[in-house]
This record gives sequence, structure tokens and C-alpha cells, in this order.
Amino acid sequence: MSASGPERSPVRDLLADRAFVRLWAAGGLTNSMRWVEMLVSGLFAYQLTGSAFAVSLVLMARALPMLTAGALAGAVAESLDRKRLLMAGQAATAAGATIIALLALTGHLALWHLFLNGLLGGLAWTNELATRRRMVAEAAGPHRIVQAVALDSVTNSTTRMVGPLAGGIFFQTVGVAAAFAIAASVYLVALLLVSGVVHRQERRILVPRRLVADVIEAARIALAHPILRLVLGVTIAMNVFGFSYTAILPAFGAIAFRASPVEIGLLAAAEPFGALLAGLGLAFRRGAPPGRLTLLLGSVGFLAVLGGAALAPSLPLAVLLLVLGGAGTAAFASLQTGLVMMQAPIEARSRILGLTTTCIGMGPAGVLLVGALADGFGPRLAIALMACAGIAALAAVAAATRA
Repeated sequence: MSASGPERSPVRDLLADRAFVRLWAAGGLTNSMRWVEMLVSGLFAYQLTGSAFAVSLVLMARALPMLTAGALAGAVAESLDRKRLLMAGQAATAAGATIIALLALTGHLALWHLFLNGLLGGLAWTNELATRRRMVAEAAGPHRIVQAVALDSVTNSTTRMVGPLAGGIFFQTVGVAAAFAIAASVYLVALLLVSGVVHRQERRILVPRRLVADVIEAARIALAHPILRLVLGVTIAMNVFGFSYTAILPAFGAIAFRASPVEIGLLAAAEPFGALLAGLGLAFRRGAPPGRLTLLLGSVGFLAVLGGAALAPSLPLAVLLLVLGGAGTAAFASLQTGLVMMQAPIEARSRILGLTTTCIGMGPAGVLLVGALADGFGPRLAIALMACAGIAALAAVAAATRA
């Protein structure tokens, strides 16, 4: 790895590191296809049922494993080889996408198939923070953690932008079967990239009967640390009240703006585009890393803009507002992992990242709530109410996590 000096960009050093580039590229490919799958699944579910709640049920399946297995996955990732865990997840998602493509091609695809595939994809996603994201930060080294995570978050924002756009185009042009076949192929490319990473880690001895005790120990460490408590609380608020809006995005676009699948893809890509631009600023930023206040203000800003976008009178204005909201999600995404990697004890980092994954997994509660609100009061009011509730939740988290 090249020596970094004050005149040299940290991003340039990161891009010269082979292990970082492979992990970074693999994450970009995998995440882009995850978003393709989610949008195509949502559009298919809405086309089949006409119900926003049905769409939320299908998409909720992807987050359920994060809630039920996220903390345990973090404990396992400290004992088993993280590289092999990551590759196993990529192989599983490729197999699931292949099966969905075959079912769609033969005309046998049903909602429960998409639900099961969502569970499988969610199980692989459960290891994202504790395996690939931790490996990215470790490849970068302790002095470039924030820049590495910010650059990785830029890629995630890009995939959340390109993935839904591609999903809308695939659904409208080549159909469900081809979309999932493409996803399966890309998952395999990501697997090949990770297979070439040289990875070493210190492992804890895996004692299955101690896994629960290990998780409880990590929870005690996190709850005793104000910054780690903040990360967990903000993660819950953002995933329950903020990001759950994506579950009813197909219904929101169709009902509020009579949008086509491609226009819905554009709506879904707006916030990630804003996050991409803001994430680049964080990645190239020098000086002391941002901290608690940036995480809080970014999260509140996103929820405020989301409420405005829900009530926007036109599609272009809603898109513009969501682009502005992306600055807040960029700060959240970068610091969610960055603060854990900087503040948590090294022997507990994967477990605390696993707890963070569990907090992300609480999103299905928000997905079900926003789906029910959308069926009862319409998507506009549902998203606006959730955004207001999220701001109130963040205020409570800020008050409860003061040092």
C-alpha cells in the first residue's frame, strides 16, 4: 500500500489497494442487483394485486433476517472466515435469482416465491456490515476509515440510483425473467472478485452455546458508550420511519403522479443520486472526521425533506427534494459504520456491527406500518406521517444518548 502524505489524496491511496478495490467493486455489483430485484419484485407484486400492502409484504421479507439473525451473524463473523461467509452469501443470492428467473420464464412465478427469495437475499445481506464492510475498513487502515466507508457509501448510493432505474427499464422492456437472470450473472462476477482477496483475521473460538452471551456482552459495551448508543438509536429511527418509504414507492409513484415504471425508477434513484454527490464530498474530505452532530443533523434533514417530497404537487419537485435529502443519507451511511469502527473495541466490532444490522432489521415494522397507512390514507399521507414520527424519534434518541 502506498504511503499517504498530506499532499496525497486518501482516495487515491485507497484505489491503489487491490484488496480494497475488489471488495469495493464486489459491493457495488451486489448492491446494484439487490435494488434491481427489489424494484422488479415490487412492480410485479403491485401489477398482480394492486395493493401497496402486498408490495410492502414482499419487500419486507428481505429485512426480516436482519432483525432475527443480525446480532448472531456479527458474533459468527468474529469466529468464522469473513471472506468465506461473504462468498457463501453471494453464491446463495445467485442461486435464488436463477430460480426466480426460471419460474418467471415458465409462467409459474407467484408472490410467495418472491417472498422466499427475499428471505434468502436478506439472510445474505445480514452479513454485509460484519463481513464485507468491516473488511473494507480494515483494508483501508485506521487512518482512512471514514474516507473508505464514505467511498463505499458513494458506491452504495450509486447502486441505489442505478439499480432502481435499471429495474424499471428491465421490467418495462425485457421482463421479470431477464431481470433476475442478469442479477444472477452479476452476483457470480462479485463472487469471483471476492475470491481473489487475500484476507487474514484474528478469530475468536466459536463456541455455539456462548453465542447469545457474546451478543449480550456486545450489547452491554454498546449501551455503555454514548456514541455507539447513538448509532444504534439513529439506525432504528432511520430504518423504521425513513427508508421504509421505498417499500411503497411503486404505489406512491403510480397513485400520486401516474408514473410509468421508468419514471418510478427515476423517483427511486433521486435520493441515492443526492447521496452520491454528498458522499463524494465526505470521501475527499480532509481533516478531523465528522462525528455525532453530523450523523444527527443528516438524519433529521433527510426525514424533513422526505415529508416535503411526499406532499409535492409534481413528480419533478418530488425528485428534486429527494435529491436534496440524499445529503442526509450520505452522512448517515458513512458514519453508521465509521463511528463503530472508530469507537468500538476491536474484539467486539463485528458483534456491534451485527447489533447495528439487527437495528436495520427493525425496518419491517416500518414497512408494514407505511403499507397499512398507504392502503388506508394513501401513499402521500403515509410517507409524510412516517417522516414526522421519525423526526420525533430522533429527538428522543438525541436526548437519551448525551454523554
